[in-house]
Amino acid sequence: MLICIDHVLSQAEVAQFRAELDAADWLDGALTAGTLASSVKRNEQIADGSELALRLGQQILRRLAATPLFISAALPRTIHPPKFNRYTGGGAYGAHVDSALMALPGTARKMRTDLSATLFLAEPEDYDGGVLEVEGPFGVQEVKLPAGDMVLYPSSSLHRVTPVTRGARVASFFWIESLVADETERTLLFDLDQSVQQITPLLAADDMRLVQLTGVYHNLLRRWGRP
Repeated sequence: MLICIDHVLSQAEVAQFRAELDAADWLDGALTAGTLASSVKRNEQIADGSELALRLGQQILRRLAATPLFISAALPRTIHPPKFNRYTGGGAYGAHVDSALMALPGTARKMRTDLSATLFLAEPEDYDGGVLEVEGPFGVQEVKLPAGDMVLYPSSSLHRVTPVTRGARVASFFWIESLVADETERTLLFDLDQSVQQITPLLAADDMRLVQLTGVYHNLLRRWGRP
């Protein structure tokens, strides 16, 4: 399931992010790649754990906590602190699958990566290339969203970023461990929750059809969720 979420950040927030990121020091992204990924990763990143990355990352997490579509789709248990990358001058990231387990900074814990997220921080017309290509059961899906919008997709999917031949592709990226690990179960819960939300304004709060459908959702979440 690939889901695009509009307006995670406002235009003013995007402008604030870009002003600070454009003035920051960027490092070779290959330094943080795994053994295989380092050979196909050509981009730049803000240093993990830097004051800037932590502060902007917390701002993103606060916005996501107030974004119902994200909560419905991801059912987040743990979110890895957001990172920031930039692609310029032919930079690209070849086909790869994200690591299944990732260490949580500052802890001895590891999290399972169920979903990957890319939050775009540059307008599509400001750069050529830089398309996120995600392979799924129905072929390759191409994603290049307006600044402030975000895409969620399975971390298990093969994906890549095509070369940027003009301008700069700037984004935040991170991973989510869901309360529901199974993608099929999580998709069914998302579809059911979206249906409940759509019919809620049409029915009285005590309408038994709405009460029963909501009960089905929560009982399935109770069955499949692992807090």
